Amino acid sequence: MALDELKSAVPDFAKDLKLNLGSVIGNSDLPKQQLWGTVLACAIASRSARVLRELEPEAKANLSAEAYTAAKSAAAVMAMNNVFYRTRHLLSDPEYGTLRAGLRMNVIGNPGVEKVDFELWSLAVSAINGCGQCLDSHEQVLRKAGVDRETIQEAVKIASVIQAVGVTLDAEAVLAE
Repeated sequence: MALDELKSAVPDFAKDLKLNLGSVIGNSDLPKQQLWGTVLACAIASRSARVLRELEPEAKANLSAEAYTAAKSAAAVMAMNNVFYRTRHLLSDPEYGTLRAGLRMNVIGNPGVEKVDFELWSLAVSAINGCGQCLDSHEQVLRKAGVDRETIQEAVKIASVIQAVGVTLDAEAVLAE
């Protein structure tokens, strides 16, 4: 199992990450599609080749072709949206918030999977990318759809652990050169 290989690659000084990786994925209460879509989207968003290489095959095996593509689409569109909306939010001139975005985001309206799943994946990617406006937007859509806070927090925990594992393993690879 690739998850076990990834856990074994985490150095001893980051034992908490190893334990958390096993628990947030291995003991998740999320339905399989929500879990593995979140894992795939976050592995992509982590920008860690090692994390993506290790987690993608298991994600692909646990997702339908449509869900696999939708999770990759969530990572892609949020990579753009998180930069755009975070920048508009951070600029001190509020006029930027009144300007038309003019960016295509059609996949959000028709992701090819349940809207709740896509929103959860988008929220998790937004957590990695640090866009508060996108986090608020996706959280509100999820809450209006009846998703509880515990489910939303579970996706954020997956995002945080995958990101931390990617940072740690990438740093160790550089230091080993």
